[in-house]
Amino acid sequence: MKKSIFYSVLFTVAFLSCKSETSKTSTETVEKTAPVSTAKFSLKKAENSINWTAYKTTEKIPVNGAFKEVNIIANGEGNTISEAINNTEFGVPVSSIFTNNSSRDYKIRKFFFSFMNTNILSGKLQISTETKGIATIQMNGITNTVPFTYEIADNVFSMKATLDVNAWNARAAIASLNKVCEELHKGADGVSKTWDEVTLNIRSTF
Repeated sequence: MKKSIFYSVLFTVAFLSCKSETSKTSTETVEKTAPVSTAKFSLKKAENSINWTAYKTTEKIPVNGAFKEVNIIANGEGNTISEAINNTEFGVPVSSIFTNNSSRDYKIRKFFFSFMNTNILSGKLQISTETKGIATIQMNGITNTVPFTYEIADNVFSMKATLDVNAWNARAAIASLNKVCEELHKGADGVSKTWDEVTLNIRSTF
């Protein structure tokens, strides 16, 4: 009988001890706070735009468009604008393409980007000098570098680059797009042409 009482008391003490420890552990919270950035300039807080110009017909008529969504994937902060731009990595969903013509937008997505199985245009910007830099762009499973020129004025970064999409093995995609736009891409000479050249204009307002 005494042994039963002893074991009962021992079990109760052990149970209360475990319960108390569990309760203590469960009520303890570890506060984790994200480090506060002290950078003066941030691309995630800036107004970013990517505009492009493609060309059609033998006369090289410009076709203007934009990407309405730009995601900053890595870096993008600095105490100067050039520091914020340097080594920034970004991703652009091709679904956000916009030319103010829904039929054209669909054709570019379907017969150009989808033809290359490209959903995201990803890249990285690197500053080389006070006016020049290098953009690394991935498309169609291929990564290439493109030189660009830029200027910074009134807290606005603007850059320009010219791409030859054949560097991303896009010749078949260009042919696919030109076929579906054959009549629309005919000039005065009756020749249907879609140029391989695309001009990029990127602008960030801080």
